[in-house]
Amino acid sequence: MGKYQKGWRLLSTVSVLGLLASANSVAAQDIAEDGDFLGTIELGAGKREVQTDTGVPLTVINQEEIDDRQAATIAQLVESVPGVTLVNGTTPQSSGISIRGFGADGTYGANPRVLITIDGATTGGEEIYRIGNQLFTDPALYREISVIRGTVGSYEYGSGVVGGVVQLETKDASDFTGGEIGTRFRQTLEAQSNGTGWASSSILAVQPTEDLEFLLNYTVRDNDSYEDGDGVETANSGFRNYSYLAKGRYTFGNSREHALSAWYNVTHSDDNSVPYDILGASSGGGFYFGDVDRITDSRTAGLRYEFDAVDNDLIHFEATLTYAEQDIDSTYVVGSCAGFPGCDASVSDLLNADHNYKTTKLQLKNTSYFDTGVASHDLRLGLEITNRERLDANSAPGGTDRRVALFAVDDIQFGDRFTLTPALRYETQDLKGTDTVSPGATDPYNGEIKNDALMGGLSARYEFDSGFAVFASAAYTEVLPIIDRLDKDPSVWVPEIGTTYEAGFSYQNQDVFTSGDQLAFKVNYYDTNLSDVRVAGDVLTQVDVDGFEVEASYGMANGLYFDLNGTVADGEQRRPDGTVSEYTLAPVGSAALTVGKRFNDTLDLSWEVVAAESTNAINGSGPLPGYGVNNLRATFRPQNGMLEGTEIRFGVENVFDKQYQTQLSTRAAAGRNFKLTVSKTF
Repeated sequence: MGKYQKGWRLLSTVSVLGLLASANSVAAQDIAEDGDFLGTIELGAGKREVQTDTGVPLTVINQEEIDDRQAATIAQLVESVPGVTLVNGTTPQSSGISIRGFGADGTYGANPRVLITIDGATTGGEEIYRIGNQLFTDPALYREISVIRGTVGSYEYGSGVVGGVVQLETKDASDFTGGEIGTRFRQTLEAQSNGTGWASSSILAVQPTEDLEFLLNYTVRDNDSYEDGDGVETANSGFRNYSYLAKGRYTFGNSREHALSAWYNVTHSDDNSVPYDILGASSGGGFYFGDVDRITDSRTAGLRYEFDAVDNDLIHFEATLTYAEQDIDSTYVVGSCAGFPGCDASVSDLLNADHNYKTTKLQLKNTSYFDTGVASHDLRLGLEITNRERLDANSAPGGTDRRVALFAVDDIQFGDRFTLTPALRYETQDLKGTDTVSPGATDPYNGEIKNDALMGGLSARYEFDSGFAVFASAAYTEVLPIIDRLDKDPSVWVPEIGTTYEAGFSYQNQDVFTSGDQLAFKVNYYDTNLSDVRVAGDVLTQVDVDGFEVEASYGMANGLYFDLNGTVADGEQRRPDGTVSEYTLAPVGSAALTVGKRFNDTLDLSWEVVAAESTNAINGSGPLPGYGVNNLRATFRPQNGMLEGTEIRFGVENVFDKQYQTQLSTRAAAGRNFKLTVSKTF
C-alpha cells in the first residue's frame, strides 16, 4: 500500500492547507445565494445534540454527523453511541450490533434482543449460524439514525427489546428541495486509502408541486481488503455493494391533512470465493468450513397513510404497511476446505444452504392530545400485526412467526416540570415450523408454539428551573422464541424474561460559563436482568448487566465545541448449577471525546479520540489490550465562487496507525485511513 500512502499523504496535506487558507476569506459568508439547502449549522452547540428533554436513553445521529463520519457501514455510525459494541463493523455482512451486551455475538450475527427498523419495517432478529447480521444496507440512503438503549421507550416498536432499538430513516426529497417546487440533483463521490475504495451516491429530488415529491437514490460502494496497524492485510474484508432507494409522498385535502407515502429500498452484493464464516470465528483450531459464492439481497418496501385532523386534537392517525426481505444465496466452492477434517462430506449441505426471510407488518397508530384536570396527555395507541416467514435451510429451520400486538404509551405532563409515562404492550405469538423441521423427541407441541405476554414500563422525569432534570424508569419485557429454536429441544421454547431499572439526571442551559455558550449533559445508570437465556448448547442461564452511560456537549459562541460520551459496565452470568462467571459481552469501559471549531457555515475542523479498556477476545485468542485511537475530520462548504454549493470532507482515521482490536470483533481494526468526500447539489 506504500504508493497509495504517498499519494494520499500528499493529497491530505494539500487539502488541509487549502481548507485552512480559505477559511478566513470566506468564514463570514452566508448560506449559498442560489438557495440550495445544505443543512443548518448552529454555532454554540456541539456536533451531536444530547437528548436532555426525555428520560429515555436516546441518541440521535443526524445528517451532518452521518456525512462527517464518512462511514462505509451503518454499524460504523452507531458504534459511536455509548453502550453500543460491534462484532465487525467494517463490512456490511458482518456488522453485528450489540447494545449493553445484548444482541450480536461472535458466532451468531443477530438475535431479537436488539430491534432494527428501516422506515418502520422490522429487519433482522433471526440467528444465522456464522453468517453475520441482517442489517445490510448503505449509510448514503439515510438522513437520521436513532438509537434507544434498553427497554424503556421500546414498546411502540416491538417486544423482547433488552438491548435497544436502532431506527433508520431514509432521505426525503424535501431534504434537498426545502419543500419548494423544483428539482435538485446531488452527487457525492468518496475515496479512501486503506482498503483502497470509492463510493458514488447520486440523488435526484423532484417536487413538481407543493404537495408532491419524489426521490431517487443510487449508491455504489467498492472497498478492497484493509490493512491493520501492523500493515497486515485482513483477508476478505473488502466488499462491493450497490443500493437504490425510490420514495414518494403526496399530501392532499383542503387543509393538507392527508398524506400518502411509498418507498422501495434495495442493497445487493455479489461475492465470489469468500469464507462461509463471515465473522471469522472458526479460524484456527484445525478446522475450516470452506469458501462460498454468496449473493446477498436486502429489500424493504412500505406504504404509509397519515391523517392529521386540523380541528381535532384527538385524531392524528397513521397506517403503515411494510415488507422486509433478506435473501442470502450460497454456493460451496468445491475443494476450498481441502486438508481440513470433514471437508466436503460434512460441509457441502451447510455451505450450499440458501437463507430467505420475509417480514410483513401492518401498524395502525393514533396519537391524541387532551387534558384531564391538571394533566395534559400525549397518548399513542396502536395495533400491530406481523407475519415472518423463514425458508428451510441447513442449520436454520424454516417456519412462520405470526404476532398480533396492542400497545399504549401515554406521556402525562403535570404542569411544566413533571412527566409520567406509563407504557403497555400485549402481544400474542403463533410460531410454527415447516414439515421438514424435526423438533426434539420430547416435543409436546408438535412443532407449534403459542405464547402471549403483557409487557410494560413506567418512567418519570422532573425538571427544575435551573435546567437540571432527574428521571427514573422500570421496564419489563419478554423475548418470545424465534424460528431458529424450533429444531432445538423444547426446553428452550420459553420466553426470556427481561427487567431493567434506570435512573439518572440531565442538565441543559445557555450562557453557563460565557455569553452565548450552551452546555448539555446526561448521566444514566441501568441495571438489566435477563433470565431463561438461550445460549449455544441449549443451556439456560441468567445474565445481569449494570452500568453507567454519559453524554455531554458544550459549545461556545465563537464556534468552539466539545462532545463527550462514554460507558462503563459490568456483567455476570449464572448457570443452573449455580456457577457464576463474567459475562464477557457486557460493554467494556470506553469513551470518545471530540474537540472542534466551526468557522460560521464555511469550515468545521474536529479531532476525536476514542479509548477503551483492555478486555478478552470473544474467539478465545487471548486478552486484548486497551487502546486510544485518534481521528481528524474537516468539512469545507464554500459560500461563493465556482465551488459554491459544494461540500468537501476530509478525514484521517487512526491517525497514528495504531494496532488494536475492539471488544467483540474477531479481527484487528483498520490502520491509518485517509478519506475524501466531495458533494455538490445542483
